Amino acid sequence: MTEWTPSPNLSTDKDFAGATFAPIYTTTVTVSGGTASHGRASGRARSADGVLDLNLRMPAELGGDGQETNPEQLFAAGIAACFHGALSLVTRQAALDPAAISVEATVAFGRDPEDGGYLLHVDLEVKWPDIDLAVAAPLVEKADSLCPYTKMAMRGTPTSIRLVS
Repeated sequence: MTEWTPSPNLSTDKDFAGATFAPIYTTTVTVSGGTASHGRASGRARSADGVLDLNLRMPAELGGDGQETNPEQLFAAGIAACFHGALSLVTRQAALDPAAISVEATVAFGRDPEDGGYLLHVDLEVKWPDIDLAVAAPLVEKADSLCPYTKMAMRGTPTSIRLVS
């Protein structure tokens, strides 16, 4: 049985009419150190609050030892967790139990044919046993419209890059 955690005081209603982005939660993670000179992340990732603190290494498929996590795994975990949360929220609002739902994210790292650089491709698979697809489909669609990670993947996300000394 899944332990129930109360939802934060957030809404799926269109109850915000602000003209600009209004942050509700902000986190900072710093990646530093490492030995990679090939453009792939290595080193240590640590959140400002210390809750996240882990080593980054290349996956075996890219020549690493595969013994630590990598950015693609972290992104897959983030997008799966975010979509699962959005789907759980709309499922509860529809008076259904989300306990059986799981979301699997597959993130592929590869070459961008437009510029020869790199690109990610994301596939999400929602596993929801014993649900009528006609009931589940609109909830999955609504979760997709709410999930900031899928929004980011589909339409990009505002990003700023500053060089500081």
